[in-house]
Amino acid sequence: MARRFQPGNRVTLLRNGTEYFPALLAALAAAERAIYLECYIFAADASGLRVAQALGAAAARGVQVHVLVDGWGAKNFLSPYLIDQLRSGGVQFAKYRPEVAPWQFRTRRLRRLHRKLVCIDDALAFVGGINIIDDMNTPGHVPPRVDFAVRVEGPVVAAVAQTMQYLWALIQFAQMREVQDMFFQLPPVRTPPRIGEQTAKLVIRDNLRNRREIEQAYLTAIHSARSEILIANAYFLPGVRFRRAIVAAAERGVRVTLLLQGRVEYVLLRYASRALYGQLLAAGVEIQEHHKSFLHAKVAVIDRRWSTVGSSNIDPFSLLMSREANIVVRHAGFADQLRNEVRNIIATGARRVIPDDWKNRSALHKAAVWVAYGFVRFTMGVLGYGAEDRLHRRAGAE
Repeated sequence: MARRFQPGNRVTLLRNGTEYFPALLAALAAAERAIYLECYIFAADASGLRVAQALGAAAARGVQVHVLVDGWGAKNFLSPYLIDQLRSGGVQFAKYRPEVAPWQFRTRRLRRLHRKLVCIDDALAFVGGINIIDDMNTPGHVPPRVDFAVRVEGPVVAAVAQTMQYLWALIQFAQMREVQDMFFQLPPVRTPPRIGEQTAKLVIRDNLRNRREIEQAYLTAIHSARSEILIANAYFLPGVRFRRAIVAAAERGVRVTLLLQGRVEYVLLRYASRALYGQLLAAGVEIQEHHKSFLHAKVAVIDRRWSTVGSSNIDPFSLLMSREANIVVRHAGFADQLRNEVRNIIATGARRVIPDDWKNRSALHKAAVWVAYGFVRFTMGVLGYGAEDRLHRRAGAE
């Protein structure tokens, strides 16, 4: 399942569910042979019901439809009635690690399926951070969440098909269902012909052979950056190697801008991530916090040539535990388009963190930040994750 950069792809940027769901529904309606869909959340709201209907319609006309959702992420969103509807309509449906009972806690249950992938007829794929859920399905505010995905055609789709078929077979075997081959020697996937001008690569994170693939893709690009690093990420709590790379880039004159979540969604993670602000600001990193709506994006553009769109946050959950998938694109035109989108989000809905204001915040806030950060790092250590990323005593809270 080797993955490498491949030329000849057509990668189309999709902004939020308003662009993603129409493209997805059209592709599902045109499917002829097979559909694979993976997501963390599949909600029984208006968008979810439309996708479910399209999946059922595809199954009714003889398409092999496989839907895999995370047992934890979908727990409070996907109704048993909708699951029964999918299965009775011929959709093959499964949950990834469905055991989520809190009184039976095991550390392996933190290893979730967080990637958002769709592959249709081994010829068309969707990769990104958008779950099967309405943009507006976020209690307490009106503006839609900010997120991105891509529609992909060309040779790189073969890698998406391979990783999805492999995981489906693995889950079927683990849950004692019939599989085509217990050793996962799946039929070879046909590589689609070249159709565009973008060079792209699928990068994934799992708990087997690809533990560091996504993080290493970021680090390689950051280390080689010469002019600009622009990262928009919903949950930002990187380990030592990642933040050292960002600091080093800023110190050698690269303009580094981070667009991060400004609204409070998870209080502990919110305060823990802010423990890194001091070190980053001192190095010259520009931090923008998005307050207009919830930021769910996981994208980056480096030197207006390298870019990535995917499901992976830059935090322990994504980089150390979950199954994730990003696409990396090397193409100036696509990079400029994504860069313009992120810059527009900053201009219309973000507030810059001013270094002097950050230094002068209250002692109570400083204490809350360090308590949260220490708790998160301690918890990760207890669970056995990220041993190489021990807490630095002076990570920059001052």
